[in-house]
Parts: sequence; structure tokens; C-alpha cells
Amino acid sequence: MVDKLEHLNYLNGKPQVTGVYKQCNQDFIVKEDLGYELDGEGEHVFVEIRKEDCNTLFVAEQLAKYANISTKLVGYAGLKDRNAVTTQYFGLHIPGKLTPDFFQFQIAGCDVLSVTRHKKKLRIGGLKGNFFSLRLKEISDKYALEERLQTVQKCGVPNYFGEQRFGRDDHNLTQATLWANNEIVVKDRKKRSFYLSAARSAIFNGLVSQRIKSDIFNTVLNGDVLQLAERGSWFLATVAELECLQQRVNSGELNITAPMLGDKQLNTADEALAFETTYITQHWSPLLPLFKKERLETLRRAIILRPKNLEWQWLDDTTITIDFWLPAGCYATSVLRELIA
Repeated sequence: MVDKLEHLNYLNGKPQVTGVYKQCNQDFIVKEDLGYELDGEGEHVFVEIRKEDCNTLFVAEQLAKYANISTKLVGYAGLKDRNAVTTQYFGLHIPGKLTPDFFQFQIAGCDVLSVTRHKKKLRIGGLKGNFFSLRLKEISDKYALEERLQTVQKCGVPNYFGEQRFGRDDHNLTQATLWANNEIVVKDRKKRSFYLSAARSAIFNGLVSQRIKSDIFNTVLNGDVLQLAERGSWFLATVAELECLQQRVNSGELNITAPMLGDKQLNTADEALAFETTYITQHWSPLLPLFKKERLETLRRAIILRPKNLEWQWLDDTTITIDFWLPAGCYATSVLRELIA
């Protein structure tokens, strides 16, 4: 296979600045941004909870018990880190019944902030993004970090999937490889999903890293799939439009994409197709039959991540707080990776 996360290429070279983060939960604060207003009525009860030292699945199970419903009827937009202060929504399907008094719901590390009815189910990925507030300590060079922050603000960072995607010690990716080699049988639906996601994410990360290595991270290739920034629609780059498309990529209006590989074609063409096919064939061939067998849809994801509303404040010469917003599915650790070693 290919290099692990720590070996992926950096967009602007490996940072020389050192520092530490997440010495305590308050150093890493995350708040969900659903991106829409709740209806105030409907079959689903959205419970907003601020939590620490509690993982998402545990809280969902406890909410189900409190409401006396099946855990299958409790949804959430995504898993949040246990070792952080996180605010997220849980959606409970409770039709035709009075809303339980969730403000009396008590487990250590959790505070209920709001309870609101809504007409639609809360699904995985069903949010616009997340607000982050991170505190970094023991910064070795204040001025060098300032320079890195300004570079990230201007140029963005590689949109790598973070280590959470791969499990502890890359367990999910290892299991996907064993599964693909018919060395294990995976029947559990959640495990299958985790393993497949890890494999696809690793391929995506590798392609992004390879574009940086090949000095084409921001270069539009003939046949690239381009995506309108912050939108799902995409189209193919053609030779006749390369100059214009390059200008739109440089301005941030368009993003170059890489595949979340499935059982179908990559959707790229010509030069871009050759680049992606060569890399995938050389490094990930053993996994391709698994994707076909599982009938996964090939998707596209932007290779660049531009943190929104990036701001920072020095608490002293070695301690800084950094605030920003990221779209759903993007990782704050990918931003930190470009800032400190």
C-alpha cells in the first residue's frame, strides 16, 4: 500500500514551528452548524448537547434509554471526538407522543442546551459544517506561526481525511485490506462502512499528496473534474477552457477534485484520467475488486480546504487560540498539520 498520514506531502513544506494541542478538553472546542432553522414541530426531536469525555454513540444510547425508544431511532450528523468540548445535535424519532423533558436528562459530562421539534430526520452528514476553536501551547516561534497562518488564510490546506477516519493504528484500513484479500469476513454493517470509508479516504489522501509531489496541486489538467466551491455540482475541464478555468481555480471559485473511489469510472478524462489511473493502479490495485463487489458509487471531493473566518489571538508569546469554520466532512487536524510540527 502507501504512506501513512504522517508521510503525506505538505502544501507549503513541513512546518518548523513546534507546539502542543489537546492537553485538555478545553483546548479543542467544536460546535455543529446545521445550516438551517429547525421547524419547531414534527415527528423528530432535536436535542442539542454540549459534551466532553463522552463519545457520540454512548450519548445516543443514553438518550434512547431516557426516551424509552430504540437506539435505531436516534440519529446524529457525525461522530465527535470524546477528548474535546463538542456541541452537537441528536435527532430522536418520537411521533405522536409528548416530548420528554430532556432538560432533566443527566449523564456526566453532558449539558442539554436546547430541545426543538423538526419535520425531517437527522442523518449522517446532515449539517453544513462545524465551528472550531483551538488552543495551541508551547509555540516555539511566534513569528513563524504567524507567517504560516497567513499562508493558510491565503492558500488553504490539502483537504486530507484525518486520523479519526482510519481508526487507532490504522485499524480500519488494515481490516479493509484483509477483507479485500479474503482473509476475513465482515458481516457487521457498521464495520463494513468504517472499513470501506477508510480505504476510499486513504486513496483520496494519496492522490492529493501525489498532486503536491508532482507540483500540480493547483494546476488544472485536461480532463480534471472541477467543482463549484461549496457546491456539489461538477464538470469536466477541456483544453479549450484550461486558461479560463485555471484563473477561476486561482480565485477560489472552482476546486480541483479527487475521487472517493467506487465501482464506476473515475469521471476524469485524458491527462487527469491517466494521472489518477496510474497512481491507483500502482498503489491500490488489491482494493479495487472490493469496491466493485460492494457496488460503491464513485464520488468526487475537493482537494483543497479553505478555512472560513480564520482568526487568531495570542494569549501570550507561546499560547494562541485559533478560530475557523469548516464544511461538513473536513478535518481541523488537516489545518493544524500545516501549522505546527
